[in-house]
Amino acid sequence: MLDICLLGTGGMLPLPERFLTAMLARFNGRKLLIDCGEGTQVTMKMLGWGYKTLDIICFTHYHGDHVTGLPGLLLTLGNAGREEPLTIIGPPGLKRIVDGLTVVCRDITFDLNLIELPYEKTELVVGEFHISVLPVPHKVPCFSYVIENKRQPKFVVEKAKANQVPQKFWKKLQLGETVEDGNTVYTPDMVLGEERKGIKVAYCTDCRPIEEMPHFIENADLFICEGMYIEDELEQVKKYKHMLSSEAATLAKKANVKELWLTHFSPAVPNSKIDVTPIKEIFPNTIAGIDRMTTTIGFED
Repeated sequence: MLDICLLGTGGMLPLPERFLTAMLARFNGRKLLIDCGEGTQVTMKMLGWGYKTLDIICFTHYHGDHVTGLPGLLLTLGNAGREEPLTIIGPPGLKRIVDGLTVVCRDITFDLNLIELPYEKTELVVGEFHISVLPVPHKVPCFSYVIENKRQPKFVVEKAKANQVPQKFWKKLQLGETVEDGNTVYTPDMVLGEERKGIKVAYCTDCRPIEEMPHFIENADLFICEGMYIEDELEQVKKYKHMLSSEAATLAKKANVKELWLTHFSPAVPNSKIDVTPIKEIFPNTIAGIDRMTTTIGFED
């Protein structure tokens, strides 16, 4: 099962009742963080999931409200006794940004594995997470992310026997390995059933809607997307390359996602004014994000 927490829901600057936008995912005890604005380690502490098993940090882009919490978080990880390397992923410019931010924490006790991705569609696997990246239009290079937890097909004994696969090779084939035995080659498809649906979560913030987005997030179990303004402020969001809640809902509808969480609200919109009733007319399963809102997504039977 995959646990998801929306650590913060604010854009631009933190407010007393709203931390900056960040998302934490937990699968088999290992964790992935998307974005790390000022105070992220504080809301992580309030959540109570711990720090030591954080393996990956993904940056959408390098505006301050998405990256300036990194030094404090690194120091917190060090104080928690971390020793294993931490992977940090982001658009072009990652090394320069991390070098600058870590001037104040050069004595951390673990290595940083920086993966600076080209500004193009990319897929990679880090630990428990399959990560897909889509470049999106913002004031600076920006990524949207899809994280997936794949599910192995079932092992089918009858199929293995029908293909005359020796039992001593079943385990390796079940794990996806190909086995050569003399002149005979055994492949995983000789013992495995049909592909099974995994878990898919999409995260999109600080950008305008683009044509590729519905396909990128298609059939996601959860789509977390910025909704800078609930009311119609189209010229404002176009100017700064952000997105309206209504535009996020339209993407969710086109992509057939199961649930939409809105986040990255403008500091001009207090929590008391976030009413997604009109947005639900576009996509009924829309929820206004609040700090540390969590859900658990399981594999389908």
